[in-house]
Amino acid sequence: MTSFSDLPIRDDLRGKSPYGAPQAPVPVALNVNENTHPIPDDVVADIVQSVAVALRGANRYPDREFGELRASLAGYLGHGLDASNIWAANGSNEVLQQILQAFGGPGRSALGFAPTYSMYPLLASGTGTAWIAADRGPDFVVTPEHAARVVREHRPDVVILCAPNNPTGTPLGLDVVEAVYDASQGVVIVDEAYHEFMPEDAPSAITLLPGRERLIVSRTMSKAFAFAGVRLGYLAADPAVADALRLVRLPYHLSVLTQAAAIAALRHSDEMLATVHDIVAQRDRISERLGELGYDVHASGSNFVLFGGVSDPHATFLALRERGILVRDVGIANHLRVSAGTEAETTVFLDAMAELAASGRR
Repeated sequence: MTSFSDLPIRDDLRGKSPYGAPQAPVPVALNVNENTHPIPDDVVADIVQSVAVALRGANRYPDREFGELRASLAGYLGHGLDASNIWAANGSNEVLQQILQAFGGPGRSALGFAPTYSMYPLLASGTGTAWIAADRGPDFVVTPEHAARVVREHRPDVVILCAPNNPTGTPLGLDVVEAVYDASQGVVIVDEAYHEFMPEDAPSAITLLPGRERLIVSRTMSKAFAFAGVRLGYLAADPAVADALRLVRLPYHLSVLTQAAAIAALRHSDEMLATVHDIVAQRDRISERLGELGYDVHASGSNFVLFGGVSDPHATFLALRERGILVRDVGIANHLRVSAGTEAETTVFLDAMAELAASGRR
């Protein structure tokens, strides 16, 4: 049987592995940071009606500029933004890919602070962009001084800051964003996929956009909006950024159905985000209970918890899967990551961890 390595694939892709979180039909899937709460019935009804209307015109290409969606997203974000400041694509991964296509590429580099989102180096590789993995400080914290020093040393064309960071959950101060921007001559991306799970008074990097034409803030509807299956990511930036991305986007890249579903969901943003408080409560409950069980729990501003003190992460992963629970082995020694689910899902996970701890299986 032929493998892809037997084909005339690009040399820089040989030996690479695709992104692949485990997928299995288990009762409690807490491994890919989804919002496990269902979309409310009245919101579903509005989305279905909107999609039905859009289907009547599906014989025509969708609005290439998705103006209504961009205006809706700008209204949700606030901060004086309008449609010209917004760009969107099929998930924030495609948004990031388009940014790297426009501002990265052969002979250019992108820098992030590892451990961080595992798709960043894959997106860099796929666009021919050299990836630079800088380190983090104790407890996975990045300080302004360290970040600026690294950026000045490597002079990357693109810097990606994950705020809060995946897979560690570590919050990122705006002072780090400012320091990196001032030290850089390239594009600075702040990936705020999990921002809605931060404290309500936590400022967004969106507040830094005025006067910083190289700053891009990436967001997603996959997490807080429980829209992972719809695939809608977006960014806020100077209007010139959207102009640049038009050069690399595929024609009509956002389907009429995606646009209709997202616009309908944004009409119900308060209701869609109502689960965030519950998710945060379950996240904090996980942190507290795992700490009581003797695990090393890292502070999280996201909808998941990274915890250390796991003597054999793979064995623990398998033991949990045997109990119908999926968590994530993110490749950090003696650590596992778990998403905050519903109260019932969280209870199942914590009971299983208590059982493993009681039996000495850490």
